[in-house]
Amino acid sequence: MIWVGSFNSLQSALHRPPFGAALEVHTWLRSETGLISPFADWLMSLVARSGCVPGKEEFVELALREAVSNAILHGNRMDPRKLVHVRCCCDGAKGVFIVVRDQGHGFDPNNIPNPLAVENLDAEHGRGIHLMKLAMDEVSFERGGTEVQIRKKSGNEEKTATQRIQKRIVRRSVRKPWPGVRAVELG
Repeated sequence: MIWVGSFNSLQSALHRPPFGAALEVHTWLRSETGLISPFADWLMSLVARSGCVPGKEEFVELALREAVSNAILHGNRMDPRKLVHVRCCCDGAKGVFIVVRDQGHGFDPNNIPNPLAVENLDAEHGRGIHLMKLAMDEVSFERGGTEVQIRKKSGNEEKTATQRIQKRIVRRSVRKPWPGVRAVELG
């Protein structure tokens, strides 16, 4: 089911979608920092209820909060007349796909300073994009930097025959290494 409306209207209309149902929400909110937490809490409750990324909701929430915060603070420069548009698509087989678009002037994501560089460790800003990339499977910037697209896979994707065989081989070699070899299983 597709839901379209402002955050205020959808928040009251869409309390509890059916558990495990595919969900698509198109909404917008004013550029006010006080709306970030209520909006993220509301949308994440829908994502969690849809069951599209079981056990990975906290990663999605981190990236969502960073994307909306960046759109409000840096994109729209906290101008309450400007809106942040959010589209969220949840599917149990594919995961979650979120698009956050602001009405600012954009930016070049290639010119973002490295937040791990020594000279940037004390900076108050500059870690959001890095955190999004760590938390999500895919992060891309479109429309001249006014739109971020983030994706987290469900983990329920159909694996190819080659991936299943490789996983089986890795498990066997980890469980029964040859003499003199110590095996450590990584994630």
